[in-house]
Amino acid sequence: MTIRSARPQDAPEAARLLYDALHDIAHQLTGEAEEEKALEVLEQYFRADEGRLSYRQAAVEEIDGKVAGIVVAYGGDQAAELDRPILDRLRKLKSDPSLALDKEADEDEYYIDTLSVSPQFGGKGIGSVLICHVEHQAKELMYRQIALAVVTDNQRAYSLYDRRGYKTDKEIMINGHVYYHMVKPV
Repeated sequence: MTIRSARPQDAPEAARLLYDALHDIAHQLTGEAEEEKALEVLEQYFRADEGRLSYRQAAVEEIDGKVAGIVVAYGGDQAAELDRPILDRLRKLKSDPSLALDKEADEDEYYIDTLSVSPQFGGKGIGSVLICHVEHQAKELMYRQIALAVVTDNQRAYSLYDRRGYKTDKEIMINGHVYYHMVKPV
């Protein structure tokens, strides 16, 4: 197992993992109703040098040359700027200059936007290794806390984060669904 910074050429595998983790949020962020089109746009976002779903915000777990898992994380103080390319695309696509995205990250935290492990590699602790990697990043970047959001009906993910010391500090709305905003000091 090798954790490394993501690269643009990881886009096809990364887009699939992002889609699997984001579900309906993938459609919101891409503006596409069909899975195939949403995957294409996620690949574009991932290959781009800027944006919240860019390879620059991601690390991957590689096993035998395959991307087995991915984590996307960034400082909450960077979220508005990282959302700009996505918002520009969506506003043009929808002809709506006032379109906005739901606020997920607080300014003072390092935020885990997306964590996903390929079903082919599930049950090997990859998710935990990726979380540990991001927690270390947050500490190096001198953030005092790390955060993430878990949809309220995803008990499996909630339990994983709870075991790792994350605690719910509030509920937030993302794309019309209630999420637990969970935080942990670093």
